Amino acid sequence: MSETSASRPDRLVVVALVVAVGALAVAIWALLSAPSAGEATSADEASSADETSSGGEDSPEEAGARICGAFDTVRNAVSLQTNADLGADPVAVQAVAANARLATLGGGQYLLTQLSDATPSELSESVRSFANTLQNIGIGQLAGSPANDPAQVQRLDAAQDDAARISELCQQ
Repeated sequence: MSETSASRPDRLVVVALVVAVGALAVAIWALLSAPSAGEATSADEASSADETSSGGEDSPEEAGARICGAFDTVRNAVSLQTNADLGADPVAVQAVAANARLATLGGGQYLLTQLSDATPSELSESVRSFANTLQNIGIGQLAGSPANDPAQVQRLDAAQDDAARISELCQQ
């Protein structure tokens, strides 16, 4: 009887974790979905919606500033979620890993949605490469590739190189 009651809370924790990760995934999807002009809630979203509805286009400076801001947000999100420490409990370790994967995959997709035709080409190419590499890292993680897998190491190195280049371009 004690074995059953000891495993029941473990199952509940796992179910709660699955529900939480699912809710987080839905929340991220909702955030990344492009809002219509009537749904814009922030000043940036409102100006983007106005530009879209009026046929206007960002200047290269505005597009560069927007993508550099998005890059900083993604870099911070991936770093925060990858380096979180909730302890050694296996459920906590899995929760951190799930959030890191979500930040990696979602961050790559988010960056791609923030690019525009007005983004300077060199910056656009570097961001596109970084975003695609993030998505490849994330899917590799979901597929069970360990961090020391040669293909995963190559992706991580490429992401670091792209991030350094983007940081340099955003400082100019």
